Amino acid sequence: MRTSWYSLSSCRSWADGARSYLRLYGVFVKNCLAASMEYRFNFWMGIAVEIAFLCAKALYILIVYQTDLHIGSLTPDHILLFIGTYTMMTGLYMGLFYVNFIRLQQYVRDGTLDLMLTKPISLQFLVSLRYVDIGLPIPNVIAGAVMIGIGWHRANLPLDGNIFGFFALLLSALLVTYGIMLLPALLAFRFVQTGAVTEIAHSIWDANNMPLDIFPRWLQRIGVYVIPIFLISNYAPKFVLHELAAWDIVWAIAAPLLLLLITRWCWKRAVVGYSSAGS
Repeated sequence: MRTSWYSLSSCRSWADGARSYLRLYGVFVKNCLAASMEYRFNFWMGIAVEIAFLCAKALYILIVYQTDLHIGSLTPDHILLFIGTYTMMTGLYMGLFYVNFIRLQQYVRDGTLDLMLTKPISLQFLVSLRYVDIGLPIPNVIAGAVMIGIGWHRANLPLDGNIFGFFALLLSALLVTYGIMLLPALLAFRFVQTGAVTEIAHSIWDANNMPLDIFPRWLQRIGVYVIPIFLISNYAPKFVLHELAAWDIVWAIAAPLLLLLITRWCWKRAVVGYSSAGS
């Protein structure tokens, strides 16, 4: 009875903590939105720049259709699903995570991290989720959703329970994105400047622009099981195309959890080895 009471109390405590962090994250988003509205010219210019990049990507999609590109059993309409998912995930990554990860080296260099260490909340939460770029993801998320919708319709895919699986795998992909892209940023604790590593990580990220089927089998295995970058924009489309085996579904659930555990362990190790800017 005592053990059951302790377990129930622990669950309630965890739930209360989760709700507190969700409320705090809501405050972060609200503050970032208010800050964006103070500098509306920068806000709209950022959106305009992203739209320009999307226009260049539209030319790329046009080539896919004009050449009637097929990758195995994938038609141009199927490929559009993958490109749309990649575009949407890129917007979410840039808006939710990149704006925070890129700041870590600055925090270490100028001593801001020393102040953050005194805050009564999780340092990882504060550093990796403090800022949200409201304008940056809007064009990518909207354009990605449109591409997915067009590809879905043209491929004659039914709007059934698959859509819930699709969005569940997008959530899994978001967690994978957080874990994979935060790990290189942790090198800032040791080397401060991590620009080169970040560029390499972004180059690997761009491999998601097309279905993983274009890569050799050995590279596919690395991109799925070693550095699961291909889970980000491949698994959700492959699910609705019925190209995922049962093991793939299990891995889509296990991979983000495993990555979050690894990221948490690496974060703790990095903080323990951190030398204050004033030391």
